[in-house]
Amino acid sequence: MSPSFAEKMARAEVEADFFGQQPPPDSLAEHETLVRNFIDYHRETSRRVALVTSGGTTVPIEAQTVRFLDNFSGGTRGARSAEYFLQRGYAVIFLHRQNSLLPYDRHYSNSKNCLLDLLDVVQGASGDSGSDGHRITVRREHEDQLCHVLQQYRSARENNLLLLLPFETVTDYLFHLRSVTILMWPLRATGLVYLAAAVSDFFIPHSEMAEHKIQSSVPSSHPRKDGVDLSCVKSENLSLDLKPVPKFLKSLVDDWAPVGSMIISFKLETDSNILLDKAHGSLQRYGQHLVIGNLLSTRQSEVVFVEPDQPRERWIRVPSDEDGLKMEIESLIVDEVAKMHSEMIGEER
Repeated sequence: MSPSFAEKMARAEVEADFFGQQPPPDSLAEHETLVRNFIDYHRETSRRVALVTSGGTTVPIEAQTVRFLDNFSGGTRGARSAEYFLQRGYAVIFLHRQNSLLPYDRHYSNSKNCLLDLLDVVQGASGDSGSDGHRITVRREHEDQLCHVLQQYRSARENNLLLLLPFETVTDYLFHLRSVTILMWPLRATGLVYLAAAVSDFFIPHSEMAEHKIQSSVPSSHPRKDGVDLSCVKSENLSLDLKPVPKFLKSLVDDWAPVGSMIISFKLETDSNILLDKAHGSLQRYGQHLVIGNLLSTRQSEVVFVEPDQPRERWIRVPSDEDGLKMEIESLIVDEVAKMHSEMIGEER
């Protein structure tokens, strides 16, 4: 057997083992139907479709989950990017962590910019509906921005341009990622996969999880002392045996995603000395079209595009804030990605 064939067989074995032993999410079949209909709808007009993954993935430590490990991500990068893809004419499948930031909703879903702070209750005219004739209004200073965001959201939803698919655990995410990318096959070059989710590196296989809540105390061998009940006060250390999550990016690039589609992944590091090496290593190992490298401390102001072709490294930076306008770096990222995607589509034709 050639090495490439042997590698492909090994990947297939790992894939079959993982997806065969972990239970699929209850929502998977319903979500597959939604994705299939969404893709069929946009194929008729040859609209580009972007799969944007967003947010962190949890690692449950119990089957009936009370406790879990989590990844650092609120979904900011993904939610912003989805909006900019929509602005550039894409339809977007937004595969997101449940309760993470969503496109458009993100503008008013945190304590610094709470939606309720934008609203007032005023006395309505006689006969107005509402509680005791009162009605809700938007404070004048916020009207323009809220109107703009609401119009964009309504347009995306009413024109069937945004499909929201929630997940929670790392296994939920991987089941969805495999299914959605395979369902994107009819899109071919008009499909784009933008992997902005923060995926856990380790997990506990379902067969090794505790069924019920892991107790923090165990029965004591001396249940009473001086009339005090000590039957459940003895605590013990908790050790978790975490297994590495299989790396499925190569499977996505070679097997799952549509032929000719564009695939982008992110590489987040905290050490600037290793960022470029890690990004290049990912590109060589998995064969995606673009790795976007970023540092935890500067991820909102600069990223680096690492590509297989020259120039191999391109830094994208938010310009200085001279005019007082706050630019989101995702607008620059998506601009460049959309240009690259257009070039790929042109080459396919």
